[in-house]
Amino acid sequence: MSSSKPDTLPPQQQDRQPGIQSEMQPRPQGDGREYLAAGKLQGRTAVITGGDSGIGRAVAVLFAKEGADVLVAYLDEEEDAHETQRLVEATGRRCELIAGDLGDEAHAKAVAARARECFGKIDILVNNAAEQHTQQALEDITSAQLERTFRTNFFGMFNLTRELLPAIPSGGCIINTTSVTAYRGSAKLMDYASTKGAIVAFTRSLSSAVVERGIRVNAVAPGPIWTPLIPASFTPEEVAEFGQQVPMKRPGQPDEVGPCYVFLASDDASYMTGQVLHPNGGEVVNG
Repeated sequence: MSSSKPDTLPPQQQDRQPGIQSEMQPRPQGDGREYLAAGKLQGRTAVITGGDSGIGRAVAVLFAKEGADVLVAYLDEEEDAHETQRLVEATGRRCELIAGDLGDEAHAKAVAARARECFGKIDILVNNAAEQHTQQALEDITSAQLERTFRTNFFGMFNLTRELLPAIPSGGCIINTTSVTAYRGSAKLMDYASTKGAIVAFTRSLSSAVVERGIRVNAVAPGPIWTPLIPASFTPEEVAEFGQQVPMKRPGQPDEVGPCYVFLASDDASYMTGQVLHPNGGEVVNG
């Protein structure tokens, strides 16, 4: 383990979802500083949702380092989004931004229209936007929260994929962000874990539906990764213990997850579809 990756985190909390990366201490490592590119995505285009911060930012930066132009969709985190744009453009690649709520079907259509306008074809779609809200018991999860979590995490993904699928050529791919919670569950994140289970089923189903079109569909199931969702979801005490439960005894960094997306987006994964990668610090999961 690199000594630059902290084993523990200072207690902290944010009061809004999905959280602001610029307010976190320490800042997540998601700028690909130590990443060595090899031109694996040269000349390709990508749409990345939730790309303003966390895992999404790391993916955007690594894709750009590998030669891709990107469109980053985000909710309203303007400072974080423009930092992602700065990091991408520093590699010499193009970065378009579009803000709005993907839980709104009309906005999903607007993102798709903007992507087609910018790039024409979309080689890579990364469905990564998400939110989560902790509750102590099932009875505490309101119908409004349940619907909201599914709208952001699953309906937005479903609707955007449906809108962009005609623009994805043979040889293109879709990568969905699920979670370790889809496999081991989460007592305090039951609605969130349920959306992530739905994403696994969607990934496997869609992969079968589009394989004859030459489109691959895979997913990544991160474990405890240091992203803005963490201080925006948990108490300061829980943040201080975040990641300690996995065999590696520490939270992962976005830069440790981003290469999974590069692999799945590249020709290195040309014989993989309907699969899930598990960067989770050593947790053993089934499926």
